[in-house]
Amino acid sequence: MSEENKTAEEKLSEILDIEIKAKDQTKEIKKVEDFAKQVKIKRKDQVIQDFDSSRKNMKELINLGFEAIDGIMKVAEAGDSPRAYEVASILMKTVSEINSDLMNMHKTTADALGANKVVKKSTTNNSIFVGSTRDLQNIINQSRSQLKAITQEDIENDNQ
Repeated sequence: MSEENKTAEEKLSEILDIEIKAKDQTKEIKKVEDFAKQVKIKRKDQVIQDFDSSRKNMKELINLGFEAIDGIMKVAEAGDSPRAYEVASILMKTVSEINSDLMNMHKTTADALGANKVVKKSTTNNSIFVGSTRDLQNIINQSRSQLKAITQEDIENDNQ
């Protein structure tokens, strides 16, 4: 090898009279790829665990909300207090919001796990003709066209 084509490591090894150890880059690449796969698997497991615990908590909140609604409705019926009915309606609204949050959690978890990958196909059927109506009619209906194609036979017949 010429001096210009040598790398810095080759020049140093020649000067110091030592051998260069060949790096096994394929092993390093495989280690990085394996690590990336492990991180991805751990992330997926964490998302599933978080989903399960959040779902469990929300279901408990919904059940407690129903019990609280039952209790406050008994109080409201017994006392005929407008405030008790107001509290009952607020509890009902809160329970319905928790239900919608539970459904949104399903959607976000599915998105995080990549389960809802849908490819949307779109077709655009907009065609524009640039020309006169006469040109368009000639293209559409060539049998009635004023600009009929002249064949070689027509030319020969006219010349005779």
